[in-house]
Amino acid sequence: MSYPPASRPRSTVAQALAAGRLGVWPVVFIVMAAAAPLTVIAGGATTGWAVTGVIGIPLGYLAVALVLAVFSVGYVAMSRQVVNSGAFYTYVTHGLGRIPGVGASAVAVLAYNAMQIGLYGGFGKVTADFIEAHLGWSAPWWLWALVGWAAVGILGVRRVDLNGRILAILLIGEIAVALGLAAVHFTHPADGHIDLTAIGPSQLFTAGIGAVLVTAITGFVGFEGTAVFSEESKDPQKTVARATYIALAIIGVLYSLCALAMTVAVGPDKIVDSATDHGTELIFDLAAPYVPSTILILGHLLFITSLFAALLSFHNTAARYFFALGREGVLPRALARTSVRSRSPQTASITQTAIAFAALCLYAYAGWDPMINLFFWITVTGGLGVLILMLITSVAVVGYFLRPANRAGVGISRGLLAPILATAALGWILVITLQQFNVLLGVDTASPWRWIFPVAFGAAAILGMLWALYLRAARPRVYAVIGAGAHNTLIDATGLQPATAGGR
Repeated sequence: MSYPPASRPRSTVAQALAAGRLGVWPVVFIVMAAAAPLTVIAGGATTGWAVTGVIGIPLGYLAVALVLAVFSVGYVAMSRQVVNSGAFYTYVTHGLGRIPGVGASAVAVLAYNAMQIGLYGGFGKVTADFIEAHLGWSAPWWLWALVGWAAVGILGVRRVDLNGRILAILLIGEIAVALGLAAVHFTHPADGHIDLTAIGPSQLFTAGIGAVLVTAITGFVGFEGTAVFSEESKDPQKTVARATYIALAIIGVLYSLCALAMTVAVGPDKIVDSATDHGTELIFDLAAPYVPSTILILGHLLFITSLFAALLSFHNTAARYFFALGREGVLPRALARTSVRSRSPQTASITQTAIAFAALCLYAYAGWDPMINLFFWITVTGGLGVLILMLITSVAVVGYFLRPANRAGVGISRGLLAPILATAALGWILVITLQQFNVLLGVDTASPWRWIFPVAFGAAAILGMLWALYLRAARPRVYAVIGAGAHNTLIDATGLQPATAGGR
């Protein structure tokens, strides 16, 4: 895709993010916080065992990490050439065209909003239970959810590097606790010996391994957000690539190691029953006889901060999608306004905060279950949306690098072979996900919810593409710069306006 030279004026302060504020490790901390390691280990792994009945969850995490590493090869290769906070939306636009790109943007906005809003259910309920158990204060889940909402709203309009430092502190704490509990599990194995059956190659051929991969991939949602912060990185061509691989490697090893430790502590043959009986408390209950109670209290507290860190990280990601779409006129241009002091996407962040508030009010008024109907259902659905985006992006990467001019310095293996393999693997996982979505939601096969949530993404994509067709016909100047990024819009006396029309 090419853009006319006239459509490349310089960015303006009102629509520019703070460049050069994020190095490799701050980006790693932000995206790893979105993945919420302690939440995934304590909740995702145990849910995986209980739902699938398969021992090989630790191996599933390693397999998914490998698939996503292959996906990342083409993803980061494209990130070096296309720098835009719109990430998936921008890559699809450059690889497949503006109309599919706007369709992908609608899926991205819906998916990341679902991830962020769904987390409020878990944060509110877990916090309410913790406070009541340890302080005796009884309050409804939605009150604590609103406390978290207010904190996220305030931090969302502050400097992105401040967010990175806060997330780094929380992340280091939860990883330390997770590894500490894993060490206790390994040093107190069931029957006095360490059994590594859960990562044995035979687990790959166990019936139900597909459901294991589906469960495992939801734990990685967030790592792909490195490209969203490319405009705020010190060296976008290097920072995004390094941060992506580092985050993926740490997450994959951490998940697998900690999940394996639980199977060692209880015994591989008993892990499914134990996970079913203990749920999210399993990781703590297995260590309880061997560690001081203060450590367990700290672990539960960091479980809460893990949820908060994920909330803040996904808020930042969703806000930057709103910002990117507003900057190019796909959504209202007011969304592209940034804070004068912090250079954060202020209007987009406030919009994201308002959407979350409306959702929380709806759930509180309706009396819906915060853990099942909000936390579990909505975050699983958000994970499905991100999986769809990764698949579409892999296809887009192939389309982009099929053009010889774009492949200079990249080569066939990184530009074509890796994304083709990623497309095949992610496509297979998506098919299995759709087939077993009722299992992931915990509903009957006849339940309409098993198809309502997936269909929502199809509807969003269609609406997005129809909107792109409207822009092409009615607002060609806006259509011409879709996916063009920071250097393709300008401000005139009437406000933010697109540059010269052109392109396909």
